[in-house]
Amino acid sequence: MASRSEFSVVAEGLTKRYGRGDDGKKALDGFDLAVRRGTVCGLLGPNGAGKTTSVRILATLLRADGGRAEVAGFDVRREPRKVRRRIGMTGQAAAVDEILSARQNLRMFGRLFHLDHATAARRAEELLDAFSLRAAADKQVKTYSGGMKRRLDLAASMILAPEVLFLDEPTTGLDPRGRVEVWEAVRGLTALGTTVLLTTHYLDEADKLSDRVVLIDQGRKVTEDTPAGLKRAVGGDRIEVVVSDPADLPTAVKAVARVTRGVGPETDEERLSVHAPVSDGVAALTDVARALQEAGAGVEDIGLRRPTLDEVFLRLTGKGTEE
Repeated sequence: MASRSEFSVVAEGLTKRYGRGDDGKKALDGFDLAVRRGTVCGLLGPNGAGKTTSVRILATLLRADGGRAEVAGFDVRREPRKVRRRIGMTGQAAAVDEILSARQNLRMFGRLFHLDHATAARRAEELLDAFSLRAAADKQVKTYSGGMKRRLDLAASMILAPEVLFLDEPTTGLDPRGRVEVWEAVRGLTALGTTVLLTTHYLDEADKLSDRVVLIDQGRKVTEDTPAGLKRAVGGDRIEVVVSDPADLPTAVKAVARVTRGVGPETDEERLSVHAPVSDGVAALTDVARALQEAGAGVEDIGLRRPTLDEVFLRLTGKGTEE
């Protein structure tokens, strides 16, 4: 098993089956995972891939049928209490009391974690500052925006400053501003040394937050890399030109063909676009723009496009994150 000092979360060969016999469902089929300390690991997969099952096993909420796992240096099967003392978990629904204020919520959670009154009060004040909730500390939570509620929920999960935090779909249902607020809070946690295992259906979220991404499908790890590395694996830069007049499409095809890597440009007549892979993106973009200008073609848009994690996922699993 990987070194305890280097990784906060380690799983080797985890298996889990629901039900018995031929009707049973294999949720995990030899799942492996290793998350370095102080990083964010995005765990991505389609519905039924095994994401929730793996997190529940790592959080000691479910017992694996086979394999081994360690969290914060302790075996989840043999030392579950030690694991629980070192983890936090935030689900899709906020667990805070909307009648109470943020300050009251955090003090209450502190007492539930067996902190004395003074320590709970001091920790509440620290978290109000850490999650930018000071200005609304004494307002009822029911008056908060979705993003503020999720930040308070994250703060509550940090009462004991866990070594590892499990985040399950942390921004589901939030508007763009609320999502950004939660992202900033998560970045703040890792800056303080917390290791985060994130499950999400939002691939842009995994792209922005994750140091590494693990793709899981049918209970097994499909691949693992940085977001940038996964994108490179399915293809590099592509140049795309959108013209304003259908008559300029042949000109755009000719201009793009000059810089492609031996691959003929693809044309989308409906969108009036031409695109193709290129090896030196900036040089290719300059060359194509010059050729189009010299030919007098009307251009609506021209630019370099890189693969998204959505494209990576479709390529490697043959399906989206939500089927």
